Amino acid sequence: MNFALYKEMLSIVPVRRLLLVGMIARIPHSAAGVLLTLHIVLTLKQGYAAAGAAAAVMTIGIAVGAPWRGRRVDTAGLRKALIPSVISETVIWSIVPHVNYEWILPLVFVGGLFTLPIFSVVRQSLGVMVDGEQRRSAFALDSIATELVFMIGPAVGAIVATNGFTVAGLTAVGVSVSVAGLFLIWFNPPTRSEDLCTPEEAADRAADDLAAAEAAVVASAPAHVQEAASEMAPGTGSRGGSFRGRLARNFTWFTASVAALFAVAGGAGMVLSGTDVGIVALLERGGHESEIGIVFFFWCAASVVGGLIYGAMHRPVSPMLLLLGMAALTIPMGFAQDTWTLALFSLLPGLLCAPVLSAASEKVADLVDEDRRGEAMGWYGSALTAGVALGSPLAGVFIDGIGPSGGFVAVGTAGVVLCLAGLVLMKGRRVARV
Repeated sequence: MNFALYKEMLSIVPVRRLLLVGMIARIPHSAAGVLLTLHIVLTLKQGYAAAGAAAAVMTIGIAVGAPWRGRRVDTAGLRKALIPSVISETVIWSIVPHVNYEWILPLVFVGGLFTLPIFSVVRQSLGVMVDGEQRRSAFALDSIATELVFMIGPAVGAIVATNGFTVAGLTAVGVSVSVAGLFLIWFNPPTRSEDLCTPEEAADRAADDLAAAEAAVVASAPAHVQEAASEMAPGTGSRGGSFRGRLARNFTWFTASVAALFAVAGGAGMVLSGTDVGIVALLERGGHESEIGIVFFFWCAASVVGGLIYGAMHRPVSPMLLLLGMAALTIPMGFAQDTWTLALFSLLPGLLCAPVLSAASEKVADLVDEDRRGEAMGWYGSALTAGVALGSPLAGVFIDGIGPSGGFVAVGTAGVVLCLAGLVLMKGRRVARV
C-alpha cells in the first residue's frame, strides 16, 4: 500500500477543489432521502412501503435522466448541461412538501429526471485529470468524501424531520442543491482532455475531429457517393449510414465487462438503499429515531476506513467480490436489537461500501474512452439508482410484513444471489473462450 498517493492527489489544486465542491454539493441530497421518508411516514401517515415507493419513483427518474444528462455534458459542455438542474431542483423541492402523497410521486419523478448529476460529473472529471494508480486513489478519495457526506446529511435530515420541520427541510434541499449547481457552473471542471490541452494540441485534436466528421458524412451519404469515396479512402462501407449501424457504433463501448460493472452498481445501490431504510425503520419503531445519526456515523466511518485502505492498494480487487462481501455482511444487521448493536453490526459491511463504488467507477473509466465516458458514467449512475429504486421498496415491503430485520435480510440475500449469478456467468464466459 502507498498512502502517499493521497498526499499527491490533494496537492493538485483542481482535484482538491473538485472533491470539495462535490462533497458540499452532495450534502443536501444525502439528507433528502431521510427527510422524504420521514415526511411520508410521520407527516402524511403513510407506511414504509409507500415511502420506499416514492424513493423508487425518484430514483427511476434519476436512472432515466442520467444517461441523457451525461451525453449532454459530452456534447454541449458542463455549463449548458447543468442549467435545467439548477432551475428544477428549487422548483420541484419547494412544491413536494406542500402536496399529498399522490402528487408527490410524479413530482419526485420529474425531480429525479433533472437532478444535479454531481456523481457522474465528479467521476468523469477525475477520470480526465488523473490516470493509473492516481485514478484509483482519486476515486477512493471521492468515495470517502461521499461517506463523510452521509455522516452529516442523514443525521441532519433525521433531526430536522423528527422535530417536525420536514416541509422546511425539503425546501432547503432544493435551494441548496441549486446553489451548489451554480457554484459548479462557475467552477466548470474539465470533462474532456481538450479542456486541459494547449492551443497547439487542441488544434491537432480539432483536425482529427474534422476528419472523423468528414468520414461520418460520407458514411451517411447515398450508396453511389460512398462507392466513389471508397475509391479515394478504402474501408468506407455502404452500410455505414444505416440506423442500425449508427446505433451499434454509438454503443461500441458497452461491452460485457461494462455490463457486469453496471450490474455491480445496481446491486450496490439496492443493498445500500435497503440498508438505509432498514436503519431508519428499526430505530423509528423502537422509539430511537433521534439516534439515527449514531448508526450512520459508524456505518459511514467504516466506509471511510475501507476506502482509505483500498485507495492505497497497488492492485485492484474485483468489484463483484467486494459487493458479495458487503451484501453477505449486511444480513446480520437484521439481528440487532438496539442502536449500539446495530451500529457495531454496520461496521463490517461499511468497510466494503466505498471500495465497491470506487473499484467499479475505476473500471468504467479504464474501459470506456473519454469521448463517451460522460454517457457511460451516466448509465453507471442509472444502474446505481435503479438498484436504489429496487432496494427501497424491497426493504419496505419486508419491513411492513415482517419487521425491520426483514429489510436487511431481503436486500442482503438479493445482493448475494446477484453476485453469485454474476460470478457463475463470468466463469462460464472464460471457459467458453478456452
